[in-house]
Amino acid sequence: MKDKVNAGIIGASGYTGGELMRLLLNHPHVNLEMATSRKLAGQNVSKKHAHLAGLTDLEFEELDPVAVKQRCDVVFLAVPHGSAMDIVPQLIDSDLLIVDLSADYRLDVEEFEKVYGIKHHDPRKVVFGLVELHPEVKGETFVSNPGCYPTGATLAAAPVVNAGLADIAVFDSKSGITGAGVNPSQASHYPNMAENIQPYKLTTHRHRAEIWQELNALGGLDSVNFTPHIIPAIRGILTTAHLFLNEECSEEDIRQLYDSFYSDCPFVRMVDDIPALGNVRGSNFCDIGFEIDANSNRLVVISAIDNLVKGASGQAIQNMNLMCGFRETDGLWNAGLAP
Repeated sequence: MKDKVNAGIIGASGYTGGELMRLLLNHPHVNLEMATSRKLAGQNVSKKHAHLAGLTDLEFEELDPVAVKQRCDVVFLAVPHGSAMDIVPQLIDSDLLIVDLSADYRLDVEEFEKVYGIKHHDPRKVVFGLVELHPEVKGETFVSNPGCYPTGATLAAAPVVNAGLADIAVFDSKSGITGAGVNPSQASHYPNMAENIQPYKLTTHRHRAEIWQELNALGGLDSVNFTPHIIPAIRGILTTAHLFLNEECSEEDIRQLYDSFYSDCPFVRMVDDIPALGNVRGSNFCDIGFEIDANSNRLVVISAIDNLVKGASGQAIQNMNLMCGFRETDGLWNAGLAP
């Protein structure tokens, strides 16, 4: 692959698009070539993403698949669910590398249609881009980026499930408001959110399907349960995983299990304390800590990620790095924004 690639972002006006630009502008092997937005075509990118002022003169463009294929080596799709499946077929038969951040290709077609209630127009098998579980991303030309909740939840439980030590998993996740997207809603309205925690879709959130899919592929569970909450924070997802063990394990056993499983994963950090959102905010790290309940067979695992970085744009660049033959950490080896 080239030492420097031209990158494009389709649907660059939202939080995910802005975060992709922030990270790609500092990537040693990337030239940010294109950013598309149907509504903002012709406007300077920094007018929408003021934090990028002085860093780029790029203007938003209308989406032109022919131009994308001519000018870009890699493209990120940061479009709403249901839109990528109409765009990908216009891009796929070329040398272009594609990372899709929507949900359109994360699940098997039948499961996607059931969960999202949308008829899939482009059924195809695509690698799920959770790099820590799918090293086969390397060398792929099309990868589907995981959802933010499934990233934190799956990484919290994967070593235990892979070892066959758990039968039941219960995930309780708290997300910052940016997880709801750039368009204001009742959930993100300040009087509703300040000094409050809002649980939603208590048993029916669509991201459960991704968690179930990935953990089942490792060895399976009798039950996967997931309840999300929105908290009055801008960024971050803190997930509490209650894993009910089927045999007695010591803290040393569990620590060795996680250390071994993630030994070649630079962005997973095992911590001795309880993970904190402030330590991963702005970074591509996933911090994991745990404690065994002495009164039961319950293992409590906490994971912390930035929903816009490891949960979206950073993970997409992590995928791109492997697809392009770059170092996995290129453009992403940055500390969190603590405090």
